[in-house]
Amino acid sequence: MSNANNAEFYEALALLAKEKGIEPEVLLEKIRTALVIAIKRDYPRSENMTFDFDIEKGKFDVAIQKEVVETVEDSANQISKEEAASHTRKKLNYGDMVSIKLDTKHFGRIAAQTAKQVIKQGIKEVEREQLVAQWGNLQAEAVTVRVNKIEPRTGNAIVEINGSEVPLFKSEQIPGEVIEEGDMIKVYVSGVSASDRRPTLKISRVNKELVKRLFEQEVPEIFDGTVEIKAISREPGFRSKVAVISNDPDVDALGACIGPARQRISKVCEQLGGEKMDVVFYNEDPKLFIAQALKPSDVIRVDIPDPDVRSCTAIVPDNQLSLAIGNKGQNAKLAAKLTGYKIDIRPESGFYEGAGSDGEQAE
Repeated sequence: MSNANNAEFYEALALLAKEKGIEPEVLLEKIRTALVIAIKRDYPRSENMTFDFDIEKGKFDVAIQKEVVETVEDSANQISKEEAASHTRKKLNYGDMVSIKLDTKHFGRIAAQTAKQVIKQGIKEVEREQLVAQWGNLQAEAVTVRVNKIEPRTGNAIVEINGSEVPLFKSEQIPGEVIEEGDMIKVYVSGVSASDRRPTLKISRVNKELVKRLFEQEVPEIFDGTVEIKAISREPGFRSKVAVISNDPDVDALGACIGPARQRISKVCEQLGGEKMDVVFYNEDPKLFIAQALKPSDVIRVDIPDPDVRSCTAIVPDNQLSLAIGNKGQNAKLAAKLTGYKIDIRPESGFYEGAGSDGEQAE
């Protein structure tokens, strides 16, 4: 590559690095990987390649190494002394290695396209790594964000996190919730996107882990481990069920979560747009846990015919069958997701009109 081309290459590299916020040296390593693939396509049998990058000197050389031999048997990796002399001024002996400089313009259209794609992907990987480094401390956390903009066509929101704009997609917003510009809302950071677009944080208001993080923020006993959340099931925007247990016999797990005058649980519900919240006792005994999961309905008994099959029948008072099933089966579904059992809810009399409603097997 000529000095003029070198200058143009490094100038373009510097601009690209500045635009993406990536160190030029990191980009060069990605380009090196791309060139290996490109060269391998045109020189598939070549075993040795060298790359000489020097940003300060504007140097960029790519070469194939060949061994000087008396009789060439492998033209991809060997070269005669006579031919080698045209590539170097040094005195050559058999067994020496000679660099055959390559011009990237000769790699061909397919090789160039391959390099372009690898470089593009390499840049995305670097951006993703930088994103993780920048926001890694927010991973799996609930954070307060400001809504900067609502896209009228899609309903997607653009929120601000640590001075950067991050999309909160409509699918990750609580159903029925109206978010407006300037609102301060809580979101759960689930990771970094792996899409073809520029990597960004993945945030959500429907992830059930958001419920857990909000309780940790509002309930000191959960934050310090005295009270433990064992399971959560959620229908975003409607109702969540949270199973808790106390690791201290002197601490009431439900009381800690609800708080004086229901202040703590009310704060969690408020931050979820008024979503209803059932906090129940967790129990290692599945029968007792299932009975708790069906709250606010009373449960007379739970029958589990086969311990190896996660399916049961819950018997409830006749006048509480509708309460146990819930509106559109919601209470039964959430109880099934919370416990991992398929729950068949039946009235005590066995003859109540409309008796028998299956819960849903938790995933």
